[in-house]
Order: sequence, then structure tokens, then C-alpha cells
Amino acid sequence: MKKINNNIEYEAILKRVNELAEVVTDENWGNAESIEFDFLCSLIEDYEKEHYPMRTPSLKEVLELRMQEMDLNQAQLARLLEVSPARISDYLNGAEPSRKVCRIMYDKLKISAKVLLGVNQYPEIKA
Repeated sequence: MKKINNNIEYEAILKRVNELAEVVTDENWGNAESIEFDFLCSLIEDYEKEHYPMRTPSLKEVLELRMQEMDLNQAQLARLLEVSPARISDYLNGAEPSRKVCRIMYDKLKISAKVLLGVNQYPEIKA
């Protein structure tokens, strides 16, 4: 088998990987079960990349997550980013921040440049 062709095969292989995960350890790596486990995991990874691609989250999603993680409200976030609370509302509604604010978000909130630039936000999904 070179690739998983459909969801039935995918589910069956997932089941087998779960079974193998119970018996494969570092101590017995290199035996037949571990080789099968490694091979099947590669097949699953390829299938998932094609059929269940992960998208880069939107700036809104990341800002909301950071606000929750850092226990900040919009006014506190505005002070941290050196902008007005109205600008935070704008960002949460889809407005793009300036380069200066992007740098501050990158430095203070550790937001990825991909998110800040909207790169690969909604990849095309193959049918």
C-alpha cells in the first residue's frame, strides 16, 4: 500500500496504529511491530495533510486566545499594544494592523508573522 485511498482504509489503519501503540516501546523499536507502526503513521500523516489540512488561525482568533491566556480585556490589550481600545475592536473585526503594531504584537504577544500577514489562512482543500 502506497497511500490511503478512502476514509474506510483511514479508519482501519487508525485502529491498527492504536493497537500497535500499546505494544511498541523504545526498548523494542526496530522489531516488526515498530516498523509497521512507523509505516502506518506515515500513511496517516500523508492522508491527513491531503484531507484534513490545518489552516493558519486568523488574527482575531489569536488575539482572543492571547487575551484569554493573559487574562486581558480589550482596554488592557490596547495599553499593551500602544493603541486605542477602538483599534483593538477594529482588529477583532478584521482590520489589519500597521507594521508598527505588527512588530509590537510579535514581540509582546508572540504572534507568528504568518498570522500577522494572513499567510496561508485558508488553504484550498482538495476534494
